[in-house]
Amino acid sequence: MKDFLKLLKIEFKRIFSNNVLLAIFIGAPIFYGILFGYVYQQAKVIDLPIVIIDQDHSPTSDKIIDAFEDNEALFVSDVRFSPGNIMAEMPTKQYDAVVTLPANFEADILQKRHPEIRVDLNMANILNANTASKNIQSVLMTLNAGIEIEGLKKQGLHPTQALASFESFKINFNKLYNSTGNYVAFMLPGLLAAIMQQIIFLAMALVFSRDFEDGHFEVLIEKSKYSLYHITLKSLPFLLMIPIMWFLVSLMIPYFKIDIDIFNFPMLVLVTLLSFASMCIGMLFSIAIPSQLKATELLMVISTPAFILSGFTWPTIAFPNAIANFAQCIPSTSFLSGFRKIAFYGGNLSSIKSEVNMLILITVVALVAMVILLQLKIFLFNKNKKRKLNTIQN
Repeated sequence: MKDFLKLLKIEFKRIFSNNVLLAIFIGAPIFYGILFGYVYQQAKVIDLPIVIIDQDHSPTSDKIIDAFEDNEALFVSDVRFSPGNIMAEMPTKQYDAVVTLPANFEADILQKRHPEIRVDLNMANILNANTASKNIQSVLMTLNAGIEIEGLKKQGLHPTQALASFESFKINFNKLYNSTGNYVAFMLPGLLAAIMQQIIFLAMALVFSRDFEDGHFEVLIEKSKYSLYHITLKSLPFLLMIPIMWFLVSLMIPYFKIDIDIFNFPMLVLVTLLSFASMCIGMLFSIAIPSQLKATELLMVISTPAFILSGFTWPTIAFPNAIANFAQCIPSTSFLSGFRKIAFYGGNLSSIKSEVNMLILITVVALVAMVILLQLKIFLFNKNKKRKLNTIQN
């Protein structure tokens, strides 16, 4: 135990002497968490620039323009009487939509000719295009209903009868779970989890590969020839530091006023299992690849697409089967699935049973592979060392 504590002290010194490791492990979660939080702090998309081409110049077209100007999500960047060369303006202006009100629009409405309003959407940014489309439809459908009702009233119907004649049925949307459509509540928790997985991957990728490179591995195996001893030694400093990082990261949820429940026992289980799974995978790469640079590069190949493959923003049911199966091997996939069940739906441990089982499976498989591979490396190292000694003696 005395030797173990002495080696543990050395491990802490080696960790804190590595500026790159400290920058990754401590700086990255805090910096990126704050950065992404402020990026999405506005919570929803507003002031999307649109152009209105008013070829009618009538009171009705003026009313439509006023309605667009009153919509929070839309910003009427320009009102013109002819299209001009909008395509040439797009690289600099980047309008999200162009709404064209045709000539004789009001007259056609009055004569029941059903004129058509043309809406050209800029689909280069799908999020902006969908938001613009939804709000443009909302404005035009509201005005359309109002015009129809006014027409019925002019025909002599009572306002109540006019409304009932036009409105065959009502639609009531009740938004659940992030009812305000707050984008920071949707994106930030998933990004924070992906960041934590990545920094654990990269931190653990250095623990053994660094020892292989600078010769410290020889010092370690003189103290013990058992792989589990060294895995425990390498893990302990991070088992003490990772909870601190999770605590700091979790504070960003209340800081950015995200209304979700994360401080509960099921979430603690999920976070713990994500940490163990990520540690085991990172350490396995560190043992398998005796180069800090190569180990971190290969882990980046896994962690870079992890957020996309997790199904957090794009459903995994839309993935090809091979990609969906591979995604299950990445810890953040199960974590983010379970996270949503707990934080948004108020689930308990039984509701995340499949995610817990997958994280345990990943941890066990990676741990067993790690123990066997490290034991083999220790055996081969000692064997080569004896061979060299025998050669020198002979």
